[in-house]
Amino acid sequence: MIIFPAIDIKENKCVRLSQGDFDRVKIYADDPLAMAQKWKEQGAEYIHLVDLDGARTEEIVNKQTIEKIVNNIGLPIQIGGGIRDEKRVQELLNLGVDRVILGTIAVENKELLKSLVSKYQEKIVVSIDANDGKVAIRGWEVVSDINSIDFCLELEAMGVKTIVYTDIARDGMLMGPNFAIYKKLAEMTSLNIIASGGISSLEDLKKLKQMNIYGAIVGKALYDNRIDLQEALKCLQEE
Repeated sequence: MIIFPAIDIKENKCVRLSQGDFDRVKIYADDPLAMAQKWKEQGAEYIHLVDLDGARTEEIVNKQTIEKIVNNIGLPIQIGGGIRDEKRVQELLNLGVDRVILGTIAVENKELLKSLVSKYQEKIVVSIDANDGKVAIRGWEVVSDINSIDFCLELEAMGVKTIVYTDIARDGMLMGPNFAIYKKLAEMTSLNIIASGGISSLEDLKKLKQMNIYGAIVGKALYDNRIDLQEALKCLQEE
């Protein structure tokens, strides 16, 4: 199982939000590149970036920071946040990121999603952000009436290989992930499932690995020193 340290970027700083609330923001570092280098030194094999400003604007506000990380870190990078057209997808891939994560457009423009999956294949990851089992979009600010599991099945049928599934109620709250939903998805699909939201302990990671989950995004638990990345990686290798 891959552990993806999360670096959420807002105004070129490394921050964390609670439950996606832009009014509940905590700055962890002024230099996201230094944070990426820290996780690399501790053994990270893949970095998960979120352009929080991108989720609310049409421009890549943090382009310079993203470019610096891609050019200096020497690890594969996946990035999400406001990627709503092919121009943005192409721009980010041209910067050197390995995978782009689509959210809102996967719900609002399925024809475009199909086209992007056909063209870029496994470079396209879809993020399902769920609020009480319903898919949320537009930076989590709009909740649709789409059942999240039905949507995952639809994505698989379209050819999507990898998803990030976030239970919004648990994100940044350090209360443990929604194991029931990951178990169900692992049983019902052959998708590469990346768990996100609420992961707060080594036990959480062990349990996800035992469920054959492909990856886990860890954010606040790393920044608050509840999970030691080196210890977690060593422990998961021994499992």
